[in-house]
Amino acid sequence: MPAGQVPGRLLPALAAALDGSGPAIAPIDPALPEPRLREVLRMLAPAVIETADGVRPTPGPAGPGVAPGVAVVVTTSGSTGEPKGVQLTAGALLHSARASLERIGARPGERWLCPLPVSHISGLGICVRSLVSGTEPVVPERFDPAGSDRAWRDCAHVSLVPTQLRRLLAAGTDLSAFATILLGGAAAPAALLEAARAAGARVVTTYGMSETCGGCVYDGEPLAGVRVRTSASGVIELGGPVLFAGYHGNPRATEAVLADGWFVTSDVGEVDGHGRLRVHGRADEVINTGGEKVAPAAVVAALEGCPGIGEAVVVGVPDPQWGERVTAVVVPTDPERPPRLADVRSWVRRRLPAYAAPRALVLVREVPLLRSGKPDREAVRSLARGHAAVREQSSTRSVTR
Repeated sequence: MPAGQVPGRLLPALAAALDGSGPAIAPIDPALPEPRLREVLRMLAPAVIETADGVRPTPGPAGPGVAPGVAVVVTTSGSTGEPKGVQLTAGALLHSARASLERIGARPGERWLCPLPVSHISGLGICVRSLVSGTEPVVPERFDPAGSDRAWRDCAHVSLVPTQLRRLLAAGTDLSAFATILLGGAAAPAALLEAARAAGARVVTTYGMSETCGGCVYDGEPLAGVRVRTSASGVIELGGPVLFAGYHGNPRATEAVLADGWFVTSDVGEVDGHGRLRVHGRADEVINTGGEKVAPAAVVAALEGCPGIGEAVVVGVPDPQWGERVTAVVVPTDPERPPRLADVRSWVRRRLPAYAAPRALVLVREVPLLRSGKPDREAVRSLARGHAAVREQSSTRSVTR
């Protein structure tokens, strides 16, 4: 459905799913390509489909439905791989919303701005918190930092991803108007947080995923009832009343990540002596270069403040000599005077071991994003691989896309 129909149509359906008076719902991104949409519908096998044009039967046979208590099925994001439906119970969603509102000190009746897709847990979570608060969220048709709608001024709270926060800062938006900015979906660079807080923003960083009803760790501290631990290899595991009830129709995938009340994430990190969680990045994104392990998030953090760099994403690219080549995909602050690879390497080597310094630099006008607002790492890798192919054929140091 169009964003404008969320308050009038999705919100009542969500409320009915949460109190049990209506069926479970599965919000689907209306911008999905047709082949991907067919994959998602086959996986969900819903009884009916509701669109802006009304309700119609599913094109294929309806599936067995969901387990008792499941209110929402959220399709995992991403444009590749087999889609999975994350089953969330009403109890988990409501606990998450109440714990979030309590942590930030939100009062009943305070409104939320929802600039994130409601087909993702980030946007859907705003809707659940709004219902618990007794309000309707403000859902803009599109996120436009330069032309902020006056309705935004009625909102006390908002959830954003780092790219959106960066663009609001660049547009000169008065961030102090929000009592709370929940920031999640990707690692937040320290320089971005400092700039936002200097501009008067009250930013709370969040960590979580669809399987935990969204953010369940705020500023490193778990929400009420949430448990956090790490395995011997540093993999983050989460427990508590916010956990999902398994993947829809996929018990094998469920058993691979859910056991004894703990969800095994794909992230690595550490819990300090005060119980605060530090996330180092995804385990499957670690770059193995010359036998050394490099966490992309650590390199991105090291690049903060590097002259000439506005935004950066770091990925590994196959390399016959090193196994993987550390590659920085960068948006220059001034396209006419882009950073040089030698200077970038020198900057990182003063902050991290030499093997972590990027061996390739790719210049782009903007970082490719998913609909959720997170960097599209597969698209970034494609750019980096394309740069590697160009470099093999010429002496070109970098390419601009």
